[in-house]
Amino acid sequence: MASVKVYNMKGAEVGSIELNDSVFGAEYNEPLIHQAVVTYLANQRQGTKSTLTRTEVRGGGAKPWRQKGTGRARQGSIRAPQWTKGGVVFAPKSRDFSKKMNVTARRGAFVSALSKKVADGELLVVDELAVSAPKTKEMEAFRKALKLDKKTVVVMDQPDDNVILAARNLPNLKTMSVSEINTYEVVANAVVVLTKGSVKKIEEAYC
Repeated sequence: MASVKVYNMKGAEVGSIELNDSVFGAEYNEPLIHQAVVTYLANQRQGTKSTLTRTEVRGGGAKPWRQKGTGRARQGSIRAPQWTKGGVVFAPKSRDFSKKMNVTARRGAFVSALSKKVADGELLVVDELAVSAPKTKEMEAFRKALKLDKKTVVVMDQPDDNVILAARNLPNLKTMSVSEINTYEVVANAVVVLTKGSVKKIEEAYC
């Protein structure tokens, strides 16, 4: 089992923790991680954009002017695409972008991404995460103490409104509960910070 240091919110080392190899020591599988990320991003798309084609725009049933003799270009409808308020050529329509990925593959991608973070030294563990009040300066002090200069996701074992409010104004620091963490968030952030409680819950869910 891999062993990583445990820090407190002031950046001081307060011990270590053994990580289960089945979750934090899995083989790196880049194609599987890529599939999980593509699936996640596709499922975030609403697919609700829609504009009207020339057949759907109201009006334009009559020919604007006769075919010949006016000196103007021939026209069949004022709702043709070249007209103002006309229809859109190849108009985008509502569609479902969602993709499916089986549970085993999704779990494999997640543990592979976590294991890569451990191997690269980009996963930190803190004993607990709590602030006295929803003050940005407290989370900023935490960020500086652990030298979290890059894009970071902090995973809490229990949602804490004070922590969430204190961190939301920090551009490179994102907080989420352990039930929300996924492969995309792991690979999209340079550093992953877990509480000891989060480590336990992840191991219980994925072992």
